[in-house]
Amino acid sequence: MLHRRVIGVCAAAVATGALALTGLPGTAAADPAASTAQEADAPSVSPGLSSVPPGLLKAMRRDLGLTADQARGRLVNESRAGATAGALRSALGGDFAGAWVKGEEAETLTVATTDPSDVSRITAKGARAEVVAHSLAELEAAKAALDRAARRSATTAAPVWYVDVRTNSVVVHASEPAKARAFVAAAGVGRTPVRVVESAEQPRPLYDLRGGDAYYMGSGGRCSVGFPVTRGTQQGFATAGHCGRTGTSVSGHNQVALGTFQGSSFPGNDYAWVAANSSWTATPYVKTSSGTVQVAGSTQAAVGASVCRSGSTTGWHCGTIQQHNTSVTYPEGTITGVTRTSVCAEPGDSGGAYISGSQAQGVTSGGSGNCRTGGTTYHQPINEILQVYGLTLKTVGGGPDPDPTDPPGEEPGGTWAAGTVYRPGDQVTYGGASYRCLQAHQAQPGWEPPNTPALWQRV
Repeated sequence: MLHRRVIGVCAAAVATGALALTGLPGTAAADPAASTAQEADAPSVSPGLSSVPPGLLKAMRRDLGLTADQARGRLVNESRAGATAGALRSALGGDFAGAWVKGEEAETLTVATTDPSDVSRITAKGARAEVVAHSLAELEAAKAALDRAARRSATTAAPVWYVDVRTNSVVVHASEPAKARAFVAAAGVGRTPVRVVESAEQPRPLYDLRGGDAYYMGSGGRCSVGFPVTRGTQQGFATAGHCGRTGTSVSGHNQVALGTFQGSSFPGNDYAWVAANSSWTATPYVKTSSGTVQVAGSTQAAVGASVCRSGSTTGWHCGTIQQHNTSVTYPEGTITGVTRTSVCAEPGDSGGAYISGSQAQGVTSGGSGNCRTGGTTYHQPINEILQVYGLTLKTVGGGPDPDPTDPPGEEPGGTWAAGTVYRPGDQVTYGGASYRCLQAHQAQPGWEPPNTPALWQRV
């Protein structure tokens, strides 16, 4: 958590971690977007994506070393890969062992399985197949054992662990490998491979109604808006839980009263939502270095995909998704289920938006490093926040186009099915009743229409 406290007229040194910036509201950093020149490349329209904002292309070129054409191609490939990976996860069931993209333009999607007989099914969808020893369920069970062990006795000597689908293992980052191995042994993980990797990383929560705009907590400090949302007629935004507790009042980037935290969870999780007063309107936009990017849905991007972050201190930066379902131990406690990325961040960026193409991914939780030397950050997935609080993501409509090679029954419409990408207005049947999709998403087990009123409306 990147956190700065102001004492008298002297500011304490900034350490790497959770991106909320504490201090006097008047000490906000200048908006880095204000002095950034407009990107020269014109927006383009690609299958599965809305018009690509120049700021998105500029950041991807700067941070990922791509040309404008490569960035556009990568966004198209990642959009398709996310939908294909989700559909194959549902089709392969217990054999599924993860998926990731590779290449400058994310041109190769690999899907891992524990069953060699699944190879033809994977390759028929245009993906590369890899047969491995352990299913994703086995790896996640091992990680869950580490999560339980951390609740009993967390150690900052092993502050980060995650399922690494590319190596078919669970990886533990450790400043003191011996203590990390003792932590793993105490978890009773069993035969599932766990690799202890020596690392100096010591993350902390990233303290800090467009995604990326600043807001100020009533008791002092600054964080960043994640994604604007609605709950019925109530408007507001999703953000990081460590930025404020339920009942904390906040003001906006212009120091005008904004609203109040309605729910907050930290540690364990790192999410919250703020209900805005009638002076504020939720919009489907995230601020970039030269304008805004439109939010079309919340389909989770694959490991290896590009992802960009907007925050009130450092503005707009990009990187790639390293691992999903990561656990991080901050000084305040362990949080689980966050996504690890190579995007940089600094104090005050906490709570800000991560977006991949046009798809919302999550809100900034914490990390290490900075945007001068580089770093690692973690975001709390947005879909969990929407589900927990019954929120609806503010979007422009649409989402990834369905794969035209999908067999009948996998297109939107018909009977609800996990793995299918649904867009606003799509109608399905489930349990003999009809439902209309309210916001773009990729269906997952447990998200059946009767259980998810934020996603489906009975008709």
